[in-house]
Amino acid sequence: MTEEYKDQIHSNRRLWDALTKIHINSEFYDVEAFKNGACTIADLELNEMGDLEGKTLLHLQCHFGLDTMSFERLGARATGVDFSEIAIRRAREISDELGLSTRFVQSELYHLPEKLSEVYDIVYTSGGVLCWLPDIRGWANIVQQYLKPGGTFYIREFHPFASIFDDRDEVSSPTVHYPYFHNKPLRFDNEPSYADPSIPLEETSFEWVHTVGDIISAIADVGLRIEFMHEFPECTYQSLPFLIKGDNGLWYSPEYADSLPLMFSIRAEKPK
Repeated sequence: MTEEYKDQIHSNRRLWDALTKIHINSEFYDVEAFKNGACTIADLELNEMGDLEGKTLLHLQCHFGLDTMSFERLGARATGVDFSEIAIRRAREISDELGLSTRFVQSELYHLPEKLSEVYDIVYTSGGVLCWLPDIRGWANIVQQYLKPGGTFYIREFHPFASIFDDRDEVSSPTVHYPYFHNKPLRFDNEPSYADPSIPLEETSFEWVHTVGDIISAIADVGLRIEFMHEFPECTYQSLPFLIKGDNGLWYSPEYADSLPLMFSIRAEKPK
């Protein structure tokens, strides 16, 4: 299936090469704060993941590695993977500048076994990652392949249900606009970055929606034991125009605070 969408994946990689150049200097990512000691991992994730000290950790789709390096600072021995050559180059530069030992590997996710053979205590991925993958079962197989027996998989992701709503700036309340059930990717042309919408982009992107059932079934089908799935009415950034920022720094819908799931998390274990 990934070969079927090879051209779309290459287009997405060109997009993320361009996005990295924007994100590295954006207020959204605030690289200087990170260099000065800020941790970029959400408290929610740290609370749900458990002890990291001394654990080996593989971070899939790591972008330019701030979260990966945060795990290193928190005591893990971390490796980050991303398909963008520019993102991995910048991650290595920051890691070297800070004197960290974080390892970074440039690879398209489904081809990772060609470049990496180790297994890990933790496999982690988070925050806007699954929509870039055409084959959710192939993704789950990669996850289980890199876990040690008894190892932990953790994901905190934006809820696929929230992706059905119109996200144009002028929208003031939830309006269904995109499909939830579909097999072909959605195409977006000249979409600005979520980190800095003021900078125009010329790239084309392709995104896939995987339903909650798709995700849970893929994880279960590769033999991982799901410990929990949690759903949340809040989001770590303004993913939809009608969300407002709460006192806790998370974004939510004031009109549908009890009805609209915006994020979910899953922790699973590979049986010993």
